[in-house]
Amino acid sequence: MKTHFKAIDESTEEDWKTIVGEQVKFMAVLPDRILQHMQLLSGDYGGFPIDRLQHCLQTAELAAEAGENDEFVVCALLHDMGDTLGSYNHADVGAAILQPFVSEANHWMVKHHAIFQGYNFFHHLGMDRNMHEKFIDSEHYEHTKRFVAKYDNPAFDASKPKLDLEIFAPLVKSVMAKPRQSLYKSAIDQQQ
Repeated sequence: MKTHFKAIDESTEEDWKTIVGEQVKFMAVLPDRILQHMQLLSGDYGGFPIDRLQHCLQTAELAAEAGENDEFVVCALLHDMGDTLGSYNHADVGAAILQPFVSEANHWMVKHHAIFQGYNFFHHLGMDRNMHEKFIDSEHYEHTKRFVAKYDNPAFDASKPKLDLEIFAPLVKSVMAKPRQSLYKSAIDQQQ
């Protein structure tokens, strides 16, 4: 089903009922599209000891094994999903996609994790490994520092058996089932 206006300002309330109805269906399968996109990280080593998908899976596995909640585990899984499209700002891409579905703390963690991970290697690139300290006054500083230290940093183990993305699919679908916040949340809620 589609509408027939040539400019947005020519659209009608009836048009928008159609559009929102179609968008609700499209948004409902966002978790499936995210999982498909994650497959692009498979086989992409970028010089690392394991491919980017296995790194994300290992990060999520470590978080799950440590008893982190479902939302945190999903953030751990998807923290590097922006690598393919946001090669220069992957953390921003992942954070933007997750923002409607996760807490402010977990959104901040994903958005800033690359700078915090930099402590472990920036000095090898002639960069400031303490760049993360500019965020020391953030209420999410320790949360992000812990994520990197416990889960993101040690998740490059080539000796571990390969993990399957499907083990985390139910969590992704659950956490991303309904946004907590969105510009269009009220319009979408009315259609559901």
